[in-house]
Amino acid sequence: MIVDKFNRVHDYLRISLTDNCDLRCFYCMPEEDYQFTPNQQLMQADEIEAIAKAYVQEGVKKIRLTGGEPLVRKDFADILRRLGKLNVEITMTTNGTRLHEFVEVIKNSGIKSLNISLDTLQKDRFILMTKRDKQEQVMRNIQLMLDNDINVKVNVVAMKGVNDEEIIDFVKWTKDTPVHIRFIEFMPFDRNKWNSDKVITLQQILDKVSTQFEIEPLSRLPHETAKKFKVPGHAGTFAVISTMSAPFCGDCNRIRLTADGKMKNCLFSQSETDILGAYRKGEDIKPLIYQNISEKKEALGGQFTIDMEKIETTALHNRTMISIGG
Repeated sequence: MIVDKFNRVHDYLRISLTDNCDLRCFYCMPEEDYQFTPNQQLMQADEIEAIAKAYVQEGVKKIRLTGGEPLVRKDFADILRRLGKLNVEITMTTNGTRLHEFVEVIKNSGIKSLNISLDTLQKDRFILMTKRDKQEQVMRNIQLMLDNDINVKVNVVAMKGVNDEEIIDFVKWTKDTPVHIRFIEFMPFDRNKWNSDKVITLQQILDKVSTQFEIEPLSRLPHETAKKFKVPGHAGTFAVISTMSAPFCGDCNRIRLTADGKMKNCLFSQSETDILGAYRKGEDIKPLIYQNISEKKEALGGQFTIDMEKIETTALHNRTMISIGG
C-alpha cells in the first residue's frame, strides 16, 4: 500500500492524458495561445499502461482519466483498452464535447460513471466562458450517456458574478433528470485570475438553494471530495466540492500523474517527481512513488489555509489547471 506520514492510504490514481483541449475556459487555460506540450514529451500509450500497472501493483484500485480533454487524444481508445486489462475501476472526466464519437468504446471499457464539466446551462454564457459554441452538443451528450445507463456527474465551477445566478437552475435540472450536479469552489492556479471575491462557498451555495428547496444531506463515503445533498422527490442530487472553505484533506487517497509523466501528491503541491523520465531510463519507479507520497503535506499542498483573505496568489507555486489534469 502507498501510505503517507499521516497514515492516508493512496489507492486512487488520476492520469492526465493531455494538456490539450477543444475549449478555452479561463480558469483552466490562461491564454488562447497556450503552448501545449509536444507529443514526444507526453506519456505514450504503452508507457501509460506500464506506469499505471506499477501503481496498481502497489495497491491502486481506481484510475481516472483526465486532461485537458482526454478525448482529443488520437489513441484514446487504445489507452482505454490497455488500462482495462488492469482489472481496476476506470472512469473519466471530460468536457463532453466528443462523447458521441466514443459511445461504444466507453461502454465496452466497462466505464460505469463519467464526470462531465459544464459551467453553464446558457448557450451564450457557454460561448463567453469557453470561447466555443458547443453547449448544445454537451447537453445532447449528457443525455446520450444517461440513455446508455452511464452515471453522469456534472462538474460546475461556481463563481460569483459569472454563473452564480444559475445555481438554482442546475438544482432544478435534477428534478426529472438523474444527473448529479457538483458545484466546485473556485480554486487558485497559475494565472487563472483567482481572488476570494469570486469564490462561492459551500454555505453560500446551500443558503441559495434553501431559498427555493428543502435540502436533505446525504451520507459521505470515505475519501469523497463532495458533500452531497438531495431535494426530496428529485431524480438526481447535488453536491459541493468545498476545497476552499471546508477542505477534505484528512482522508485524501489521490495521486496525480500529469500528461508529461510528473507525479503530484496533491493538486496544490509545489514539488513533482519525474516518473516518466525515470521509466524511460529503465529505472525502477516504485521507490520514486513512495518517496513522493512520503513528502505529502497535511493539507492543500502546504501552500495556503482556508483563510481565503490571506491567500497571495503571486506566492503560490503550481502549474495551470490544464497542465495538472484536475
